[in-house]
Amino acid sequence: MEDRAVIVQSLSKTFDKVRALHEVSFEVSRGEIFGMIGPDGAGKTTLFRILSTLMLPGSGQAEVLGTDVVKNYRKLRKRIGYMPGRFSLYPDLTVRENLEFYATIFGTTPAENYHLIRDIYIQIEPFSKRRAGALSGGMKQKLALCCALIHKPDLLILDEPTTGVDAVSRKEFWEMLLKLKQGGMSILVSTPYMDEAAQCDNIALIQEGRILVTAAPHEVTASFSLPLLGVRSNAPWLLLNDLRQWPYAESVQPFGEFIHVIAQPGHGEPQALLSFLKEKGHPDPEVRVLQAGIEDCFMHLMGAPSHAI
Repeated sequence: MEDRAVIVQSLSKTFDKVRALHEVSFEVSRGEIFGMIGPDGAGKTTLFRILSTLMLPGSGQAEVLGTDVVKNYRKLRKRIGYMPGRFSLYPDLTVRENLEFYATIFGTTPAENYHLIRDIYIQIEPFSKRRAGALSGGMKQKLALCCALIHKPDLLILDEPTTGVDAVSRKEFWEMLLKLKQGGMSILVSTPYMDEAAQCDNIALIQEGRILVTAAPHEVTASFSLPLLGVRSNAPWLLLNDLRQWPYAESVQPFGEFIHVIAQPGHGEPQALLSFLKEKGHPDPEVRVLQAGIEDCFMHLMGAPSHAI
């Protein structure tokens, strides 16, 4: 389909006895940022390696930019930019040498597509003669993104590009992705950070190799129908243990200073929980009604038990 950058149908992959992907199906529209959201070990890297033609699927089909990832992998590699989760550039080459090397592989030069990487490269240009292995985590990621973009790909595939990067660099990185999207580039990105999901046009929540839901971020949160309460007190660990004993709790999860409690239908009134906590000896607990975020939805879809941390 002309309007689809990626079409995945019933894709599965098994390593020995471990099934990394289970009948995965989803589509990515052209010109959008699509986020694959899930924790470590969910199958994101395996999926991206298949879509990048670096690994064969066990079963199912995948088309990228209208091209089968198995039958026409050589043709496809010229049209995608892939940035793996682990830094994979040459640490002994300088920033400039890495960029020139990757440009040469694709038959181009840094100057030819400099407009694509200009906003990113000017941040690392002062270190152009520094070896890549000596860069900070954020600078390494920016260099890797430059190398993935230097041949002007139609699809950019990024595997957890902000993992281990400081908060400022994470923000800058997503600003770069949004600008690339505005230029018409299709982007498929994975992340374990739920807050980054809101930056995407559409997301898929993945756990243990299975897609739990695929939708726009606001549609995921809007579909959450159970009562959600935020609770805090001066004795957080005692509070956590007592909330686990509340008979109407579906799930109890720490979220910063608040503990999020998903209640059973019809039991979302703060006063009922306040009464329970005061009976447990909490003198002045705070209970408020919350709007569910992506992480709340994800934990609920995972079927997390009420004692999970």
